[in-house]
Amino acid sequence: MPDLAIPAFQGFGLGLRPPHYQQFLETAALVDFVEVISENFMVKGGRPLYVLDAVRERYPVAMHGVSMSIGSADGVKLDYLRRLKALADRVDPLWISDHLCWTGVEGFNSHDLLPLPYTEEAMAVVCANINLVQDVLERSILLENPSSYLTFADDEMTEHAFMAQMCANTGCHLLLDVNNVYVSGTNHGFDPQAYLTGIPAERVRQIHLAGHSASQGLLIDTHDQPVPDPVWALYERACELFGPAATMIERDDDIPPLEDLLAELDVARARAARWGRAA
Repeated sequence: MPDLAIPAFQGFGLGLRPPHYQQFLETAALVDFVEVISENFMVKGGRPLYVLDAVRERYPVAMHGVSMSIGSADGVKLDYLRRLKALADRVDPLWISDHLCWTGVEGFNSHDLLPLPYTEEAMAVVCANINLVQDVLERSILLENPSSYLTFADDEMTEHAFMAQMCANTGCHLLLDVNNVYVSGTNHGFDPQAYLTGIPAERVRQIHLAGHSASQGLLIDTHDQPVPDPVWALYERACELFGPAATMIERDDDIPPLEDLLAELDVARARAARWGRAA
């Protein structure tokens, strides 16, 4: 496919969640962009499209998916891609993103972001799926590094090396979840700083920030807490390495008032500004 490189977008945004719909519809210039969960607007009886249309008139929108299953040996489903493209044609998003994972097999969707072995065999599957997705959507996509709670004995490379090769093979871009790097690094004992230096800086277009919880000796990516200090510190390192990239705070459970999230986003602006990024 032709080079469909995504221009850098330097802004600070939040996820569009139902408790905050009215404020996003009634108040201008709260954020630089919003991110929506693609599947919420792709299914019959899902989130109301008129809300998304009205928000789109006020803010740029990024589409973030949770069901593409880019690592599935079954392949990405064409029906899913056609519905995703129809939504993208309606929204004209900044970009479309999903996760480096698989979510189901033989038509069953687990609704979990399941881990991949980082092997050459898995690389071939992932890259074939990415090429199909980008051909159907007629655009490059972003893929997000997962949070993980186990590793595979058959791994042949690190996660960041896998992602770097994946980008080189397909021309896709990256959504760097800083919280996921910290969570996985803590769970598996690798250095999050070294992970960041292994990511191809020129492919990063968006950064996610979130909180996590601890359970039975593991950190769990729960999105129900404010961004903690170690993740903020790692974010500053990411800003130093990657320069302009859209930053978003994810909150999907125990959702606070919008004002609290906007205050947290101001912290991201201030920390990014220390490394030459405009606030």
